[in-house]
Amino acid sequence: MRNGDYVAEICCGSFYDAKQAVLGGAERIELNSGLMLGGLTPTTATLSLVKERFPELKVIAMVRPRGAGFCYTEEEFLVMEKECQSLLENGADGIAFGCLKEDATLDEERNQRMTERIKRFDREAVFHRAFDCSDDPFRAMEQLIFMGVDRVLTSGAKATAWEGMDRIGELQRCFGDKIEILAGSGVNAANVCELIEKTGICQVHSSCKTWRMDPTTVRGSVSYSIASGEHECQYDVVSEHLVRRLVEKISAFGRK
Repeated sequence: MRNGDYVAEICCGSFYDAKQAVLGGAERIELNSGLMLGGLTPTTATLSLVKERFPELKVIAMVRPRGAGFCYTEEEFLVMEKECQSLLENGADGIAFGCLKEDATLDEERNQRMTERIKRFDREAVFHRAFDCSDDPFRAMEQLIFMGVDRVLTSGAKATAWEGMDRIGELQRCFGDKIEILAGSGVNAANVCELIEKTGICQVHSSCKTWRMDPTTVRGSVSYSIASGEHECQYDVVSEHLVRRLVEKISAFGRK
């Protein structure tokens, strides 16, 4: 969704999620697989179907070969480069990525290679929340600007964007005229307007998550649960209703 300069990006893990985001009024998504691992590279089949059915939807595709952190082996990075190329060839409007060294500094060589590959397609280079694990966010932001990265997703180095609001606002004031700051983690219709107002950001990233039942998840002593408690036999999906509420809140804020 766009209203003036305000943008809501929805984090999606499937074609179903993308459809719910569109029905709720979103105009940009981040497309992943494996959201319970923090988001992994989606299949090209999923990307192609999303672009085929929703050609006006801007799709930023994740390139992340595994869960855990962001310090990759040579083999993992070779896969990342291949995935990046394939996703761009199959219509991704941008790529979300991020590589760190063991000391949590940016891996400048690898991030530069990814950025240059994306720019050869004239698409958007987005540095994901590996940024929040970097040792020095201000130095990292300067490096990403120099590389030509278009946007950075951040929670302000806290568990949620609400908790990291002060840092996000500081980053926006220091760098907002040079790179786009996208606030994510824990953003919803209840807090989005205050988050925008207090930080000065124009873009937010939200999962708008709900739960859906799969009764085959646990059978006897065999369990494929990805959650616990009441969600033991469920998996997370995007809610059209929650997307619409978020979009409406931002639209109303933009009209003020």
